[in-house]
Amino acid sequence: MRTRFMVIALVLACGASARAGGGPGAPTGDADAAFARLKTLVGDWRSEANDERLSYELVAGGTALVERETGANRPAMVTLYHRDGDRLVLTHYCMAGNQPRMQAQSYSAATGELRFEFVDATNMATPAAGHMHSLAMRFVDGDHIETEWQFFQDGRATMTERARYTRAPQGGR
Repeated sequence: MRTRFMVIALVLACGASARAGGGPGAPTGDADAAFARLKTLVGDWRSEANDERLSYELVAGGTALVERETGANRPAMVTLYHRDGDRLVLTHYCMAGNQPRMQAQSYSAATGELRFEFVDATNMATPAAGHMHSLAMRFVDGDHIETEWQFFQDGRATMTERARYTRAPQGGR
């Protein structure tokens, strides 16, 4: 009887810990800070290496951030960032025709690094189908950001897309 009581207590404690955000893959405890930092991106950005552009806009009363990505010779894409309870999540509307959803796994205000990892996707024919799987974003300073998107196919990384963006002057695109 005593052993059964201890096992039940252990299971309940583990469940409470998981709901509180403990354990691997848990929601970042810094979701509020990370989302506040993302909100500072509002405006227009230009890639330093090519003609890619990002624009950020707050919508839904400031509860969601829309990122629009445009570039020469490629369809426009949209990424939507928002809170979901104690998590910070994104949905990427990709030119691959699917919509991967990712959850923030870590954020460091000191280094400016924010990392998202794949949770699931809509409109993906099979789990092996090509899709964006992770995003690492670094806030270099108030006028520069770096992004690194990783594309997976057949269960492995097949492409990494890195870019550095500079904030565009107000009123200019």
